[in-house]
Amino acid sequence: MTALVVHPAERPLVGSIPVPSDAGIGHRALLFAAVAQGKSRLVSFSAVDGTLTTAACLRALGASIDSVGHDVIISGAGLGGLRAPERGVYCGASSTTMHLLCGLLATMPFRATLAGDGALSREAMTPLVTPLRRRGALVEGTGRDGEVTAPLAIEPLPDRRLLSRIEYESPAASADVKAAVLISGLRAEGATLFKEPTVSRDHTERLLDALGAPIRTFGTVVQLDPTAWDGHIAGFEFAIPGDLSAAAFLILAANLVPGSRVTARAVSVNPTRSGLLEIARDMGAGLTIEPQGERQGEPVAALHAWRAGLRAATIGGETVARANDDIPVACALAARAAGTSRVTFGDGELGAEAVRRRVAPLLGALRSFGVQCDERPGGVEIEGREGPLRAARIESGGDPSLAMTTAILALAADGPTRIEDAACIGSRYPKFVATLRALGARVDVESESESESG
Repeated sequence: MTALVVHPAERPLVGSIPVPSDAGIGHRALLFAAVAQGKSRLVSFSAVDGTLTTAACLRALGASIDSVGHDVIISGAGLGGLRAPERGVYCGASSTTMHLLCGLLATMPFRATLAGDGALSREAMTPLVTPLRRRGALVEGTGRDGEVTAPLAIEPLPDRRLLSRIEYESPAASADVKAAVLISGLRAEGATLFKEPTVSRDHTERLLDALGAPIRTFGTVVQLDPTAWDGHIAGFEFAIPGDLSAAAFLILAANLVPGSRVTARAVSVNPTRSGLLEIARDMGAGLTIEPQGERQGEPVAALHAWRAGLRAATIGGETVARANDDIPVACALAARAAGTSRVTFGDGELGAEAVRRRVAPLLGALRSFGVQCDERPGGVEIEGREGPLRAARIESGGDPSLAMTTAILALAADGPTRIEDAACIGSRYPKFVATLRALGARVDVESESESESG
């Protein structure tokens, strides 16, 4: 196992840093490039576990995908040009991969099976297959008591029929379910109308619109009507914006260490997932957003962060849904804010229970740092701690968000903090340690063999 030993910051963190590109956008760009006509180039592609899995799956379906440094070149096969895989298509641990491919394969004239690892094979796929089945897709899974789980077997429609039109009202907001249904509508015989209770991440809609697909949005409703469309996506070039969830750790670090000034360059500030920026501003964080235009429909900005006096805030409603993966960072900001902050889980895209599960491990870590925090019905309360945090030993449990959040908090501790099982960080932010070091932090990496010999 790998551990990080993070030392208290002895000087300001200073620098202008690129962050890994947004993996959610990367998944979608890969898929649309694979079904485009001609060559596409994805610049600054983030080669992390999930996007690499999507690339491998698309190769298994006949797409030509080559890496050139941090760029990826894809020779598209056209919307109907993919071929039957020689064996089952393995989605690893990537739920997004399985969702997007299920929507695409439901339109194909061949049989395919989507499988995943233990955790993914237990994930409920009923929200995914329900709307696809309603429009005629032949998708079967395993599971019991009416719940569908992977592997998912997808059969071709008889007599080369197309999927039917659909008007579907989703009981929950889900960017991946929405994406799957919209993708299935690209080769349907009528319109796709998808409605959700709140607007989930809209990367799919923005990219489809930028690529000329017949898509329109009306608040929480998305419509895709291919009847007046030639069914072709031209090859494209896309410099994928930076991941706001990665930039969130830099914003946190700059606001914890006195005198710091840190810039995260070319970050996606898509309003459907930028709740953390609003939370930081509500808490008085040092933060400015410098717009830098759009890339394939995605708004991009440089984020400039510095140390400022944080104040407690109440965080809830749709802001929690739009903060998405960044709620642990919001809780870490609250741990250093003056007063008691309250985070209510609500019923956003992640769901109240999912948000609670994401935050719960961090609460234990905050207590280890000497921060008073309590779980309440529907949320948590965090009392900001003045002065240095207490140096701690943190068990990450293989959770990269927990490992990175606590590594940043450790910069404000009164001694070295050890974070166990830190190798998981590589799946989300491969250059995280190098980035902290480049900004001026002292971080040691220890392997199990090194700690035994020492």
